[in-house]
Amino acid sequence: MMALNQQQTASQPTGGLMPSGPAYHERVKARQRRGRRWAIIFQAAMLSGIIALCALLFNILNQSFGYVAIINNIDPAELAIDGVPLNELSKDQLVGILEANVSAGLMRRYENDMPFAQRTSESVHELILERVVEPQVQATWGLFESAFARGSVFADAEERFPGSEVYFRSWLTTSFISKSQSSEPLRAGVRTAIFGSLWVVAITILFSFPIGVGAAIYLEEYAHRERLLNRLIQTNINNLAGVPSIIYGMLGLAIFVRILEVFTSGAFLGIGDQSTANGRTIISAGLTLGLLILPLIIINGQEAIRAVPNSLRQAGFGLGATHWQVIWHHVLPSAMPGILTGTILAISRAIGETAPLVVVGASTFIALDPSGPFSKFTVLPIQIYQWTSRPQDEFRNLAAAAILVLLVLLLTMNASAVLLRNHFNRGQANA
Repeated sequence: MMALNQQQTASQPTGGLMPSGPAYHERVKARQRRGRRWAIIFQAAMLSGIIALCALLFNILNQSFGYVAIINNIDPAELAIDGVPLNELSKDQLVGILEANVSAGLMRRYENDMPFAQRTSESVHELILERVVEPQVQATWGLFESAFARGSVFADAEERFPGSEVYFRSWLTTSFISKSQSSEPLRAGVRTAIFGSLWVVAITILFSFPIGVGAAIYLEEYAHRERLLNRLIQTNINNLAGVPSIIYGMLGLAIFVRILEVFTSGAFLGIGDQSTANGRTIISAGLTLGLLILPLIIINGQEAIRAVPNSLRQAGFGLGATHWQVIWHHVLPSAMPGILTGTILAISRAIGETAPLVVVGASTFIALDPSGPFSKFTVLPIQIYQWTSRPQDEFRNLAAAAILVLLVLLLTMNASAVLLRNHFNRGQANA
């Protein structure tokens, strides 16, 4: 009988049973080999991502700094008075030079914008450089070429642009951040685009965050999952998270720009103007991006609320707390770090969006800073796109500098959200 049982056991297929003896060791070695192969694949994928990111950053930095060849319409040395160079003259002397070289109409416009008595010598000197000296960029070189092939850069400039002034320039400067847009690359800035981005993101957060968190609370704490309507709502939210952003732009154009034009243009408050009477304003852009990131905030909020242990809820109920008191005092504080993490990712997506804002009506060139939610606007991604589409090389240098500004703005906002999230984490730990 024992021999028969042994024969039956030996004849049975091993299937999912772990073999013994040499077969066992061979299978373990095979699994280890597969594990090493997958580890190599994952490491290669991570390394590829790091290389791609480094290449991107190098390309941006390479175009943000480098030598520039410039030819002036008038040599600043010719504007010296009694041997005193232009940058050392008094304000009255600078005003006299400006008045002698520009039209009377332009001087009256400058006087109307800001009386010369209130201007500083530096601002008058800037006007002379802009309207009298009129420097024109002839060629630009990248940071890598400027650092390692300096001699060839100067030789190339001397051959192609005789008499040009070649100097090392950083396109990312304080004046670049403080100046508005201009058709001249040496005088262009991103101040207007920065203000526009901040306005749009602020409205996006104010609109989407409370609605998204409220919807997540309802779906997780109040809605009955077995009901068809609630399952349908959940399915649609999951699907909306993957809808292309251009579709949200079309939705914003139809609803906020056209249907709600009287509200988004500010006409119902009597503060709109003719330039924004069509509803293509900051508030329309902010509400459109709010719809774009709303599904992301809801889904991440649900995951964060779902991760809160049920024992915490039961403890609150056991002490006599109402459902809302348990949610407000126990569930939300515990889930807030996860909710803020999802919000950070959503805002990071919103601040870099271009397609929906183009559809809603963002301006590609605007020199006036936005004064409120009913103003015309542009944002940094659209400004970058507009500069990269220009044929002149120097505008691509401006675009690279604007990308650095956008990255700094994005990292600053994310850091603020991370600090807020850590604050909630510490408060929860202390509790």
